[in-house]
Amino acid sequence: MWCRRALALNASGRGLASVRFATTVPVSQFETGAKIKYDENLSTLEVVRKRLDHPLSLAEKIVYSHLDDPQNQDIVRGTSYLRLRPDRVAMQDATAQMAMMQFISSGLPRVHVPSTIHCDHLIEAKDGASTDLSRAKDINKEVYDFLASASSKYGVGFWKPGSGIIHQIILENYAYPGVMVIGTDSHTPNGGGLGGICVGVGGADAVDVMAGLPWELKCPNLIGVKLTGTLKGWTSPKDVILKLAGILTVKGGTGAIVEYYGPGVESLSCTGMGTICNMGAEIGATTSVFPYTDSMDRYLRATDRDAIADLATEYRHTLLTSDEGARYDQVVEINLSELEPHVNGPFTPDLAHPVSELGARAKENDWPLDVKVGLIGSCTNSSYEDMGRAASIATQALKRGVKAKAGFTITPGSEQIRATISRDGLDAPLEEIGGQVLANACGPCIGQWNRQDVKKGEKNTIVTSYNRNFTGRNDANPATHAFVASPELVTAMVLSGRLDFNPETDSLTAADGSQFRLESPYGDELPAKGFDRGEDTYQAPPASGESLAVNVDPASERLQLLNPFDRWNGKDLDNMVVLIKVKGKCTTDHISAAGPWLKYRGHLDNISNNLLIAATNSENGEPNSVRNQLTNDFGSVPDTARYYKARNQNWIAIGDENYGEGSSREHAALEPRHLGGRAIIVKSFARIHETNLKKQGMLALTFADTADYDKIQPSDRVAIQGLTEFAPGKPLTCVLTHADGSTDSFSLNHTFNEAQIEWFKAGSALNRMAELFST
Repeated sequence: MWCRRALALNASGRGLASVRFATTVPVSQFETGAKIKYDENLSTLEVVRKRLDHPLSLAEKIVYSHLDDPQNQDIVRGTSYLRLRPDRVAMQDATAQMAMMQFISSGLPRVHVPSTIHCDHLIEAKDGASTDLSRAKDINKEVYDFLASASSKYGVGFWKPGSGIIHQIILENYAYPGVMVIGTDSHTPNGGGLGGICVGVGGADAVDVMAGLPWELKCPNLIGVKLTGTLKGWTSPKDVILKLAGILTVKGGTGAIVEYYGPGVESLSCTGMGTICNMGAEIGATTSVFPYTDSMDRYLRATDRDAIADLATEYRHTLLTSDEGARYDQVVEINLSELEPHVNGPFTPDLAHPVSELGARAKENDWPLDVKVGLIGSCTNSSYEDMGRAASIATQALKRGVKAKAGFTITPGSEQIRATISRDGLDAPLEEIGGQVLANACGPCIGQWNRQDVKKGEKNTIVTSYNRNFTGRNDANPATHAFVASPELVTAMVLSGRLDFNPETDSLTAADGSQFRLESPYGDELPAKGFDRGEDTYQAPPASGESLAVNVDPASERLQLLNPFDRWNGKDLDNMVVLIKVKGKCTTDHISAAGPWLKYRGHLDNISNNLLIAATNSENGEPNSVRNQLTNDFGSVPDTARYYKARNQNWIAIGDENYGEGSSREHAALEPRHLGGRAIIVKSFARIHETNLKKQGMLALTFADTADYDKIQPSDRVAIQGLTEFAPGKPLTCVLTHADGSTDSFSLNHTFNEAQIEWFKAGSALNRMAELFST
């Protein structure tokens, strides 16, 4: 039984009681030696309170209570770089390969903080759960063995294939109110549904924390979202974030934490709040968070964490809710009682449509109205409540003799969810209407979908309960129109077979020819019989891994040990060519595609063959076709970059707005560096990608005047001046030499601080770490 000492707190929330104590509650059942540090967090926060002398938001409390040096840390929203001490690192298998390769390069014997690896990304959806999982274990054996052995040697918990999706596992086992987690996946903020500050990062950031170094984050701005009213009918928690995405757009949350508050919060389930926080990544937010609520307490107890629930209740007002009068940089108000069900898409998650307006808009834009496939589950919407609500719709249809008129897949988020819905019979009606249960993994959500019902290039519509719907995201077909909605709304559309079906007003035809309307969905928040954990899929690390070895075959096509990148030579960069000038949206999927490329995530040279192959070249409007400035021939982006690298020809890439939005994958930064790139110059960056580029020794630069984007021609030779005096806040200068001999120059801004400039000079953050450890 977990235990704790008696607590004595000031209930006002604005300070500590006089009694000091140390908690003895473990952070999880798997790491009983690591304890929750609420006492230390409050002590740190007390220092910050005295310095700032103003009411603090929940996000500020959690972030500032994890400061490495609270007395001397500069704290200015949107400006300062905070040095933080996260409680945990979480990695999914696709990003963990490179993260562990980097950690191995550090030479350290063991991770310094609780860390886990989750096998969820490498399982392709095709034939159903059992067959797909068995095939994945066979195909990916080399990678799984590497991750399992590296986990054992370096003290990392390992969740085997079939365990479930990283974010669901974290919510069920590791997240708790007030925790700070960094994860090598952009949807790590899912844990905000349980009151934690959980942030998606690149692998190099994870390595820093595992190595015992502080983690750096620009002090976030705060967006407050006040929720009033209560959800009803067909409206679900998913509709809150779909509505907010329409308001803020895909970059409206960049550099900010979204904090939810107000009377409407108490009406939401814990897993529903997780859904909202999960998809906060789609508005560019650093993370999202909810205050500690009764539903969080219920969820902790339902997942056998009573001691944590008791402890969190004691700290509810001091640490786990905002102070009255907390200051936000922007406030959005959403009345849950007036909120309509939403469907967002296609091609971008911020194109929001109330379901009552979707049909008309689809007709206006010539979007395909026939739904080919509906897909529910994923890390965003695979809770017991989600599955229950979808099953309630399927059950109604079966009573009237109605089955799916489109393909239908169901992805349980974890083995625990799969086992529990199977025991309680929630999967039966979903399968009976024509659904196929997929493995407990990411599957089609990340493009791991062997889709056979349409040909590539065939225009079609799919509806999903996923989080992201960029072009080609789910099935690698650029003509697929993907729309995002709640699981229950997806289920209803599958039954109708139509995108313009509105279950609030439209009817279905029963087997006997009669017309009927679906009643509003219903699902229990938590299972009445408790959760069934299902198969045990966790591998705990041994007490010591000193005697263990991690071997990588030099001839492997899947894994490759890393070599250090070259140091900066101390001179300005000149005579560089433009590899590609990207036009329009360029996500990390465009920069480093997923799907079939996931198998090369542990082999930098091989995966670099997908560099920018989906980005549109401004010169010819085509993807993966760029002019080689040395031969004047057109070729693929990776081949052209390799040609330049072989001849020691430095190159740059030019981008548009919000460059690098989407996934946290650091391969999108590693690949250009590996193939000889020196700088990425864009109108604006997404947060994680900008940091990832810096970590790999790349210059991440923005136009001081976005109109200067138009001055750059594909045939230009480019110089970046001012590097010998590189300093925080000091712009660099770009000089263009055009093909006709004329020149242009303009300013380039950057957000490098002093430590990040040292990364650039050393050649990468990993090189800099090695320098520091050597001294």
